[in-house]
This record gives sequence, structure tokens and C-alpha cells, in this order.
Amino acid sequence: MARRSKGRPINGVLLLNKQEGLSSNNVLQRAKGIYYAQKAGHTGALDPLATGMLPICFGEATKFSQFLLDTDKTYVVRAKLGVRTTTSDSQGDVVCEKPVSVTHSQIEDAIKTFIGISDQYPSMYSALKYEGRPLYKYAREGIEVPRKCREINVFSLTFDEFDSETNEIQMTAHVSKGTYIRTIVDDLGELLGCGAHVIMLHRSKVGNYPSDQMVTLDQIQELLDRGKTNESDKREQISPDAYIVLDSLLLPMDTAVADLEEVNISVEDGQFFANGRSIIVNNLPNGVVRVTAGSDKIFIGVGEKNDKGELKAKRTLESLQPK
Repeated sequence: MARRSKGRPINGVLLLNKQEGLSSNNVLQRAKGIYYAQKAGHTGALDPLATGMLPICFGEATKFSQFLLDTDKTYVVRAKLGVRTTTSDSQGDVVCEKPVSVTHSQIEDAIKTFIGISDQYPSMYSALKYEGRPLYKYAREGIEVPRKCREINVFSLTFDEFDSETNEIQMTAHVSKGTYIRTIVDDLGELLGCGAHVIMLHRSKVGNYPSDQMVTLDQIQELLDRGKTNESDKREQISPDAYIVLDSLLLPMDTAVADLEEVNISVEDGQFFANGRSIIVNNLPNGVVRVTAGSDKIFIGVGEKNDKGELKAKRTLESLQPK
């Protein structure tokens, strides 16, 4: 019999507002510890420099985290003109410095050229892997490796501000998955002929998740500390009420697949679906669908059409599967 992971078997999505200076994995492990969760995963890393929305999936919600990885994102970025760096952000070494002599309209015209579908090469300082190692590890060793060009879509890129005294600009970018904002800023600086690098990056949105429901590590740690009956960090010394409050911050796990088309089946067919049996569904749409069961439309997983045109399970909830 397989051993159960230590921790609480909680399920749901926490909208964490990541602070600057921490890696996404560090934030994930701290949130997992605060919640004392058996299982947790994040949905797309943010650089230590970056702040903002980092959805943390707990328990069975991790099965659907890929859909959040694939969704579009919105960022607010502030860039410094006149200085280009090795990492395209303020943490890198200066490559070159040039005088800035651009107008507001020239910047605006240059920004417009990035809107739409284009090809982008990932930064050597990204977390993408080559032969099992993240690219940034090669970059830190001064090694450049081949990178595949990827298609990105910049849905919108608004020019929010230009401070001519500090040569800083601010933009809001709504982009498809896998888009590197640092690369856009670096390319913009080259297009303007003066260079540029990121000095602030904040992810304000992931898919349709509400930004006003984000919480920080400090906030959830404070909620946990309030539930301690003494100074001890032992779990048995924490009031159950503290976890009730923490768990109330979690969004339902099906919010990760809210953009998928829904297919509703009977409760009986839901059991068959969870056990891996294909289900006949009239007018079944193509692609991956969100599957609910019964008149209450209880979320039971995601599926897709098989070769016979029947609904086949892709990811299902463990609670519905036979023990």
C-alpha cells in the first residue's frame, strides 16, 4: 500500500501575490507549509524580480494546472531606456549605455509594432530546459545553447507613461502563454536605438482570475499565527479555526478550466467516466471539455472526444475513482 503524503488533503487554487526577490518555488514551498498541504504546485514561474499573481494549486487541482500554464497573462512592466543588460532586466550586467533622444510619439509607434502574432526566441535567462537543465544555468556559465523560436501573440500593448527625466516608460501587456516580456523590452530598446531593460514587472492577471482576491505570504502566515495556541510551531498547537479561515481563501479547482466548454452527463455516466469508460454524448464538441455530472453540475474532470466520437477521460478526480 502506498504511503500517504504528510499534510492535509486539501483541494483548490490560491491566488498568491508574489513579492519581489523570491523564486516561485520558494513561494510555493512556503505556501504549502503554511497550509500544511499534502500536494501543491504553481502554474508558471515568475522571475525573482517579478511580483504579482502566482496561482498555487493544492491537491487535485494540480491535475488541471496545465490549463493555467496555457492561458493568457497580463503584465505591467516598467523599463529603463538607454541601458541594455545581459539579462534584459536590472539584475544583469550592463552591456552598453546610449543617450536617449526619443519622443513620446516615436515610442508609441515602436510599441505598436509588437502587437499581434510574431516569433520570439526565449531568453537565455529563462527557466526553459535544454538537455534537462534550465537555460539560465547555462547563461550563468557563459554558455549559449540552441533555442527554438516560438509563436507568441501580443493581444494588446498599451503605452501608459513616459518619464523623460528618468528615461523610464511603463506599459501594460496582455499576451499569450510563453511570452517573455523582458525580450519585448530588449527588442523595443533596440528598435528605438538606445537599448532598454526591465526595472519592474508585475503580473496583474492570469486568465480571468480576479486580481482583487490575491493574498500575500505575509497575510496567510498571519492568519496561521493567529490560530496558534502558544509560540510552538507544532501542528497540533494550531486551532482548526485557523485552517478554516485559510481554506476559505481557496477558489474551486474547476476555476482552472473555467474557459473550457462544459459537457454535462448523468451521475451514473459520471462514475463510468471516472473509471475510464468512454461515454456516448450527443453533439460532443471537439477539443478538451470540462465535464460535470447531474443536475447540480458537479465538476468531475476534463475529457475529450476519442476516435469513435465518444467522451474519453483526460483528467478525473480521485474521489470518484475506485479505491
